[in-house]
Amino acid sequence: MAVTSQQPRAGYPFSVELEGLDLPKRSWVRITQIRVLSVQRLGARLGSVSGRQLGLLVAGLNEIIGD
Repeated sequence: MAVTSQQPRAGYPFSVELEGLDLPKRSWVRITQIRVLSVQRLGARLGSVSGRQLGLLVAGLNEIIGD
């Protein structure tokens, strides 16, 4: 899912704010923007989401796809 520092117009379930990470800017995950990336394109790890945030992302995705 795409991560952006642009404040989204639509809230949950379309986006979730990332909290508790030491990111340089306030950031959101755009649940509707799913991408597949080659591992060669990945840079350094900036952090990881909490179990609660991961649950929100999965629940938001399930709500969008109607599961």
